[in-house]
Amino acid sequence: MFFCILICIPARAQYRKDSFQQPKMGSLFNLVIYNQDSIGAARAAAHVYRLIDTLNEIYSDYLPQSELNRLCSESGNGEWIKVSEPLFHILKTAYYASKWSKGSFDVTSGPLVRLWRRARMEKTMPDKDSLSAARKRVGFRLMELDTTNRTIRLKKPGMQLDLGGIAKGETAQKVYNRLRELGFPHSLLDAGGDIVTGSVPPGIAGWHVAINLPESEELMKYQLLLTNKAVTTSGDLYQYMEFKGKRYSHIINPLSGYAITNSRNVTVISGHGIEADWLTKACSILPVREALLLIKKFPGTEVQIAVLKSGKPIYYRSAGFRSYLME
Repeated sequence: MFFCILICIPARAQYRKDSFQQPKMGSLFNLVIYNQDSIGAARAAAHVYRLIDTLNEIYSDYLPQSELNRLCSESGNGEWIKVSEPLFHILKTAYYASKWSKGSFDVTSGPLVRLWRRARMEKTMPDKDSLSAARKRVGFRLMELDTTNRTIRLKKPGMQLDLGGIAKGETAQKVYNRLRELGFPHSLLDAGGDIVTGSVPPGIAGWHVAINLPESEELMKYQLLLTNKAVTTSGDLYQYMEFKGKRYSHIINPLSGYAITNSRNVTVISGHGIEADWLTKACSILPVREALLLIKKFPGTEVQIAVLKSGKPIYYRSAGFRSYLME
């Protein structure tokens, strides 16, 4: 995933730009705040970075004692487990995302994700027996939710939930919402490519976001012009492995158990970071026609699918995507 953010805001005496950067959740989290109170902006930045740490302790599958991993350790025991409101909210959204996408996004795909994560490190393909065993522990219907009691039950032993395709978008949105509450609505957060844009100072058209071409750092001719929107792009520019001349993405198809091999970049614009995040993953896996039909289910959401054919990008776009493009 690669994003280039071009902040085109002319100098104005009443506003200044403050930028902040910290490594969080395995990525650099870049924060831009246009403000009239630089000290207050720095305090707000420190506050939201602490918020990110708090959310990471809930969502992470890397931290052994995260709330997510504690829940997974109870899989298959038949018990309903009470979870925090942030974890229940994201898992409920992830469950319905899995359902709406016909399983092309699947929150229970952790066993496959871990298998392919190790494969990329070792630069070798997972063996068929390991893939078969992992697939038996994957399927969003194996996760049950009780909204009345805010409890979760994982039906099979050895299940592992994975929020890698949804947590950064949700976190970026929560960070922006908190900044707005703190009095800094003219802000942008880039959570390793999951971007949430806020409003802009008076007289400014919006935030300019540039997108790379598939498998390249070269940028598209057109940029996005956004205000109060989230945008995410999924691709395999950096996270992939090559095996016997074939390129395998970090995105795993839960239905087949294999990493995807199509050369496409998917960009989703939405009103909320969590939608933009998971929809890019689903639309990276689904056939183009089905991806465009899925996007239609979410009013105000648009998609661009860039596919390499004979080394040249071919673009498939939802009806409203062009309205965000500018040279």
